[in-house]
Amino acid sequence: MNIAELRTPCVLIDHVKVDRNIDNMQQAAEVRGLRLRPHAKTHKSPDLALIQMARGAVGVCCAKLGEAEVFAENKVQDIRLPYPLNPVNADRVFALLDQVSLSFIVDHLDVARGWSAALSGAGRTADVLVKVDVGFHRCGIDPAAAGAAEFVVRVAELPGLRFRGLLSHAGHAYGAASEQELGAIAAAEAATLTTLKEQVEAAGVPVAEVSVGATPTARFSARLAGLTELRPGNYVYYDRTQVGLGGATWDDCALTVLARVVSRPAADRLILDSGSKTLTNDLARGFSETPGYGVVMTAIDSTTPDPALAVERLSEEHATVRVNGVSTLKPGDLVRIVPNHACVVSNMVDNVWVVDGNTVMDRLPVAARGRIE
Repeated sequence: MNIAELRTPCVLIDHVKVDRNIDNMQQAAEVRGLRLRPHAKTHKSPDLALIQMARGAVGVCCAKLGEAEVFAENKVQDIRLPYPLNPVNADRVFALLDQVSLSFIVDHLDVARGWSAALSGAGRTADVLVKVDVGFHRCGIDPAAAGAAEFVVRVAELPGLRFRGLLSHAGHAYGAASEQELGAIAAAEAATLTTLKEQVEAAGVPVAEVSVGATPTARFSARLAGLTELRPGNYVYYDRTQVGLGGATWDDCALTVLARVVSRPAADRLILDSGSKTLTNDLARGFSETPGYGVVMTAIDSTTPDPALAVERLSEEHATVRVNGVSTLKPGDLVRIVPNHACVVSNMVDNVWVVDGNTVMDRLPVAARGRIE
């Protein structure tokens, strides 16, 4: 079947590009002796996770317990949750511990004590890492605070918790204005973690893992000393943001949205059937301006952006495209769009279509879609 026969809007996954992206990141990690643990929130597919692990990944990360439960049910045996779980979820964590190798993070002593009480009270033990804030200022302990190393030591002493190491996410890298700034963010992250590791080990607590995770910094982090694990997620598909940040080319973007022109009310405007419920309202980021809500390619078999078309506005089911020049597109014609943020697009659909160029090969369920609880 040709993609022209698919109902729109729909999400296409180019299997050749996915394979290449998986292999390239795996090789980048292995060359430096690093463990690769992809974040599965990008594809939300146990099938793709198992492919990543078959190529050498040690396991996956999941964003929420709901995601982890889906992956555990589908034979993914090593799952890390780099998310601050509350002990109210102890019953679900216990159930996962019966199925898979599970680890999660803590960054607050009361929460760590709560997990210690729950786990030790049930005669259980779980692997934990301490989340470190390396500049994004979301979750994590402040590594510059006077008691940072002491916090880690106290966590490591709690019964029921098997301390594994330190973990961070340099999410502020998405705001970098240049290649040099991205490299500096990655270097500062590694320096922060290795310094804290030395302080903790000086206090007598071994730190087995130093884990970092973000696709924009992965190419820099893979070359830095002192790290043990990379946790990029978006690299499996890439998107307009990663192109804008210099981490990918348009030809690397494996996920695209196939949409149809449903109206051409004016010479300078056309309407697609892919609104915010397909493309999402996420804006792109990059070293230069990235306006709009995705990039339309010149043809459905092209990886070249069409400079005449700008997705300037989204309604729930409509994309308003400004025509800045000449376009022969008319109602019924198909276009292919590279979205700003592939991870969110995955969570919008029940299935994606696996393609080879314009040939449809298979339909892949997005099994963990919507599992945000």
